[in-house]
Amino acid sequence: MRRLLAIALALLLSALAACTGSSKGRASADALPAGADLVAAAAAEMRTVTTARFAIKSKGSVKSLGIRGADGVITKQGDAEGTAQIDQAGAIAEFGFVISGQTLYVKGPTGGWQRLPLALASSVYDPSAILNPDRGVAHLLATATSARTEGRESVGGAAAYKVAVTLSGQALAALVPGITTDIAGTLWVGADRRLLYRTAFVVPGDGGTVTISFREFDAPVKISAP
Repeated sequence: MRRLLAIALALLLSALAACTGSSKGRASADALPAGADLVAAAAAEMRTVTTARFAIKSKGSVKSLGIRGADGVITKQGDAEGTAQIDQAGAIAEFGFVISGQTLYVKGPTGGWQRLPLALASSVYDPSAILNPDRGVAHLLATATSARTEGRESVGGAAAYKVAVTLSGQALAALVPGITTDIAGTLWVGADRRLLYRTAFVVPGDGGTVTISFREFDAPVKISAP
């Protein structure tokens, strides 16, 4: 009798544990915000950002892109400064850049600063577009489709939701020249403030991965012509 009671109790506890575990799993999944809501909120929030530090990194083959990487700071007005790695006939060269108003200053591996019209940067890499609400990150988020929240992760110490989306090739081209078609991508949207901390995608045809990260939002920035 005692053995039968022990077996029955064990089966009951196992069933309860299984039900509890399933319930937690459902609750956890149900607790994730809808992807479309996260992306829409991030689009609105990124329109309010006045400054940010950004980094563009590539991994693997990205031959169809003119840029291999970049790092710098940007203001909502379009002023920016930093460095960029550009593919020049198969060789990677690092350039310093400063954008002040409608003027682009570029410093190559050798020589001093050159002063050029900002319009010349658009065919290779134009960081002034990043915080522009009409053609930058906010526009990229506003045109993203098929958003699906996949989980919650930490990005640079900030809690964020990982969201799978389809990115507009036209919108993405303003940030990374060379993209011409809509592609699958991933966004990391802040859990506290709906900021875009990171986006990543695979370059069509090449197979390499590009990651664009943002941090130090709204920090004081002073950019001057060299």
